Amino acid sequence: MSDRRTGRTLPLHLVLVAVGAAMAVPLVYAVLSGFKSTDELSRNPIGLPDSWLTSNYTDILRTGAFWQLVGSSTLIAIGTTVVVVAVSALAAFSFARFAFRGREALFTLFTMGLMFPFAVAALPLFLLLRQLGLLDNPLGVILPQAAFGLPMTIVILRGFFREIPPELEEAATLDGCGPLGFFWRILLPMARPALGTVSVLAVVGSWNNFFLPLLVFTDSTWWTIPIGVQQFQGQYSAEYARVFAYLVLAMVPALAFYSVAERQLVGGLTAGATKG
Repeated sequence: MSDRRTGRTLPLHLVLVAVGAAMAVPLVYAVLSGFKSTDELSRNPIGLPDSWLTSNYTDILRTGAFWQLVGSSTLIAIGTTVVVVAVSALAAFSFARFAFRGREALFTLFTMGLMFPFAVAALPLFLLLRQLGLLDNPLGVILPQAAFGLPMTIVILRGFFREIPPELEEAATLDGCGPLGFFWRILLPMARPALGTVSVLAVVGSWNNFFLPLLVFTDSTWWTIPIGVQQFQGQYSAEYARVFAYLVLAMVPALAFYSVAERQLVGGLTAGATKG
């Protein structure tokens, strides 16, 4: 029986190993390339560094400009996540637990936002932000990012909220708990895995967003990591090893957050399973 089960799962394991290798190899190559000089990278692009050159990384970490980019990206990512998760949770709660006229039509309107490309809205959005005085302002990035993140987040949270048994809400009502009390005290704690999922999506999406910050920020004070990567590549276009080091350091905060959030997400799922 075990041999038969192994034979069935072996192709899946091979596919997972191949996908993992395809994702890990470019990252490992970038990390190793950052420890080489540009001359050595040209002579030996694949092998290990002859002498591990740490100055490519340490020189970047010593610059205040890099940490300013990290701080700006972090502030915008946290602001976007707070807005999109708070608004989407309330909207998804209404769509999932309340019956009102036009509910499905309004929900369909939200889901249509998934098919709306950002490039189409770039010019109208720029004119609107200029009229509101939000250019060179972090709110000019946070609010549009949150707006574009609402459709996906609402779809995910609504599906999760609808799975909560109505008997649980009825019992809470009998105990004197109103709709908002049920939402805050019972629904949100139970929805921790879903909230973790949409938070990870919001943070990573904001961290990797390049076009919107480029559209809004003309002052380098609020530049984010993707813009900093572009500027660094233009400044050190001939120093490939230094560019690789910068790319690796730019990815580290997002990878670290994803690693921590993934553990919390798995922990929430396990806790929910044991309590159930």
